[in-house]
Amino acid sequence: MGKIVRIGGARVALTATHAERIDLGMKGGRILPFESRLDNPAELDLSGHLLLPGLINAHDHLEFNLFPRLGRGPYPNASSWAADIHHPEKSPVKEHLLVPRKARLIWGGIKNLLSGVTTVAHHNPYEPYIFTDQFPVRVVNRFGWAHSLDFSPDIRDRWKRTPVRWPFIVHAAEGTDDRAHSEIPRLKELGVLDRRAVLVHAVGATGRELETICLSGSSIVWCPSANLFTLGRTLPVETVTSGVPVALGTDSALTGEGDLIDEMRCARTVAALTPRDIYPLVTGNAARVLRLSAGPGTIRERGVADIVAVADSGQTPAEALADLRPELVVVRGRVMLMSDCFANRGGIPRSSAFHSIHIEGRGRFLIRADVPRLLDAAAAAIGPDVRLAGKRIWL
Repeated sequence: MGKIVRIGGARVALTATHAERIDLGMKGGRILPFESRLDNPAELDLSGHLLLPGLINAHDHLEFNLFPRLGRGPYPNASSWAADIHHPEKSPVKEHLLVPRKARLIWGGIKNLLSGVTTVAHHNPYEPYIFTDQFPVRVVNRFGWAHSLDFSPDIRDRWKRTPVRWPFIVHAAEGTDDRAHSEIPRLKELGVLDRRAVLVHAVGATGRELETICLSGSSIVWCPSANLFTLGRTLPVETVTSGVPVALGTDSALTGEGDLIDEMRCARTVAALTPRDIYPLVTGNAARVLRLSAGPGTIRERGVADIVAVADSGQTPAEALADLRPELVVVRGRVMLMSDCFANRGGIPRSSAFHSIHIEGRGRFLIRADVPRLLDAAAAAIGPDVRLAGKRIWL
């Protein structure tokens, strides 16, 4: 069953505004009941740290995060953007597609890990032979999906095949024109707009369309920086605070500004939200939108052992997101990332499974991934200036 690992000395986030000093035990990828006796476990001293639940990125296309942003918006809708940038025979798309797809997917996982994400919703088919326990983060595996009304003519059949307890995720109302506005009524007519429906973007849902979403019980995934880049606008704050369940997503580097840290900053700026407003969008709300019942988005007894440690300055858990710099990231009870500072202080045995990575503007980290091999695979196709979600990376 594996050994018990004890995390001691840290404050533990229990809500967006409250943390308590609790010694945590982890075993088999789960958090033990808080009152458990922890006799002679391996101990990880995290004094001086605040423990947050691993963050949830509710929308990404993992294989596109080495790409640069593409397009010259604003566009009236996503189909116009896709028609403009879809040139696989031309640079820079041609070179990026030469990077092996598995490597590109892993780089997408690393992008998320570096920003404190431990669970990501990948908007493409789930690939069990790649998204194993060795993948940098958890990838949501219980969901139905369609790309969009324009690109998934079989959307109703896909919805019917989706188990009733799973979310059904689809790009919807991704635009500002009449075509985008019409998508919510079309989804309703098809019978796929219900409590399972997770609508990615929904920028074109205003007024009557938003009321339809509210009445259906559907949810929205908000990707503000991608919306601003492609469409010139994003959800108004009234939609974000309307009572419709909302989660935050990054989209891929094709359109998004960067990783989830960048996206949280963008959300605060464009909608004048507080860190307390942002916190549920990447934790509890996101888990509910994606119907994740095993504990992602919380630190709780018997929940998944997905944890982010940050330096503790007495801030609330929500305030910690305002200037997030992960010092340690644990996924499934295993350390997957350490900051350079944390690694140098000791306390975690060094392993050949960890490799160094520098990321522009963020610093140096050690992560549990074969960074040299992955970087060689990328550089062989696109040259030495390799960028992950827009930021240069090197060993």
